[in-house]
Amino acid sequence: MQTDLFAQVFTVTGPVFAMLLAGLVLRRLQLIDDAFIGTASNLSFRVLMPTLLFFSILRADLRTAFQPKLIGYFYLATLLTFAASWLWSMRSVPRSDRGVYVQGAFRGNCGIVGLALAASYYGDYGLSTGGVIAGIGIVLFNVLSVVVLGIYSPTFETNLRSVVANLTRNPLILSVLAGLLASWAGVTLPQWIMVSGDYLASMTLPLALVCIGGSLSLGALLDSGRPAISASLIKVLWSPVLFTVLAWLVGFEGRDLGMLYLFLASPTAAVSYVMARAAGSDDKLAANIIAISTVLSVATIMAGLYLLQHYRLI
Repeated sequence: MQTDLFAQVFTVTGPVFAMLLAGLVLRRLQLIDDAFIGTASNLSFRVLMPTLLFFSILRADLRTAFQPKLIGYFYLATLLTFAASWLWSMRSVPRSDRGVYVQGAFRGNCGIVGLALAASYYGDYGLSTGGVIAGIGIVLFNVLSVVVLGIYSPTFETNLRSVVANLTRNPLILSVLAGLLASWAGVTLPQWIMVSGDYLASMTLPLALVCIGGSLSLGALLDSGRPAISASLIKVLWSPVLFTVLAWLVGFEGRDLGMLYLFLASPTAAVSYVMARAAGSDDKLAANIIAISTVLSVATIMAGLYLLQHYRLI
């Protein structure tokens, strides 16, 4: 029984983490390089991921896909993680590193890893509902990241206009909004457009996961310090455990509880490195947090899903 349960969990998580490993191996074999990763990541962010989100939401039953309570709880958990990690950083992290530390502790890779796991585990429901959670979550992630990096960066200035401008140009947010509007309006697209969209969408998650795996640095893992390990543990262990238990206590169950766990337990988003570098902060620390949280998440996500299934909570 226990072996069957583990096999079921691995069937869900294995393909996702196999793609990450494939990216790491391909990079080591020099079959992909920084130029490929940069181009493919840009393509995923600007074209493939928006296409996937738009078509998955367009096909979805919004009465099922749009879950205000689920989104609200995810926002609340993110805000509380942000606040708690910020308070903790004021006691244990040098001032110059606090912005990077806090961002690494709360900003999850929901748009790729979380969405891939949700789609693998819950199929169309995971893809459509997860797409809404990820798309709307990006708004909060960007606002909080800009605020905390701006406070601790010597060169990064924050203002409301720049934050709003960045959000209104974000392809993922725009695709989610377009999908919601098209679905509410009952838009029906020609079959050839739907099939073409499926071709593009099917490339999204494998390519994005390979890019993340290829961008991981073994050197970063070996050169990690206490702040990087601490932020990673908050992201993939302490926060998801705490807020998943609280979600269960307040009444979440079944696939909604599972969705919350998968998105809360996602490792630190790769874009946190880009933002840290743009802010003139310690991008090496940001890279360390991404690498460590991604490796740790393999164990924590599998263990969490196993326990949730074992106790029949999802």
